[in-house]
Amino acid sequence: METMNQLILATGGYDHTIKVWQAHTGNCIKTMRFVETSQVNALDRTPDKTRLAACGYQCIRLYDLESNCTAPVINFESVQKNVTRLGFQEDGNWMFTAGEDHRVRIWDMTAAPPQCSRVFDCQAPVNAACLHPNQVEIGMGSQNGSVYLWDVKSEKHERIVPEVDASIQDVAISPDGHYLAAGNNKGNCYIWSLTSSPDQKMSTLCPKKKISAHSRYILRCKFSPDSRLLLTTSGDGTACIWKTEDFTKWRELSIENYWVWDAAFSADSKWLFTASSDGVARLWKLHTKSQIRDYKGHTKAITALSFKDEIVSK
Repeated sequence: METMNQLILATGGYDHTIKVWQAHTGNCIKTMRFVETSQVNALDRTPDKTRLAACGYQCIRLYDLESNCTAPVINFESVQKNVTRLGFQEDGNWMFTAGEDHRVRIWDMTAAPPQCSRVFDCQAPVNAACLHPNQVEIGMGSQNGSVYLWDVKSEKHERIVPEVDASIQDVAISPDGHYLAAGNNKGNCYIWSLTSSPDQKMSTLCPKKKISAHSRYILRCKFSPDSRLLLTTSGDGTACIWKTEDFTKWRELSIENYWVWDAAFSADSKWLFTASSDGVARLWKLHTKSQIRDYKGHTKAITALSFKDEIVSK
């Protein structure tokens, strides 16, 4: 059963449903209703892989992946506006959410029901947030063009505006903690190197590179688990893969005439799942740029996906 758990792909979108797939067969094994008034903006599994969190307009829901129940087991209370991102701390003790109410929230998942324990105000709608591998700093991106790094424990933060009159659509921090990337609505991706020393209260951001990555909106940026690759997806119908050693383009995957909303790497960084506005999720073999599998079942655009497997050491 554990092997099966490792190979679960979750997708969600504009058809108000979340689907759970066997990644290796393409079979849909569960369909869960989301909220009739909202698309799914982001999905993330809890570290123990038993539950799936989903967020959308004025809602955050937590679903049980191990039961036959398709209704959420937790509805988070008093959620305002559009919730754009969420993710879990490595032990599952807390979850972060970002939203268009200008705030990034920390939820204590050990409380019943979960309680909001910390709030950071970005003073503009927040499109993106991601957790540093050190588990204490959160990178954030807002519609007014600001990129923030917030230390959850010390409450210190740093703010950078890489490009005026541009909205930050997504942020990512590499698993090795060396880089922060931010993609904007003009198709540009900015990279900073992150440095930390024992006497510093938090990481220092140093501008590294600007990539003119896409001709349209960047929708997602993510680093591969081995930190050697950076992915950007866009409204221009492509997902581009960049080598982090020099940030040159390595691969371009094309889904013509459709927005590529989200993507996720496999643990060995050799495979990529994409979610696009044609309602299809796809599995790609990166080395050959070949499409291996389709996941068809959604009736509208897929806007979010989640995949987490593990490299089993022999």
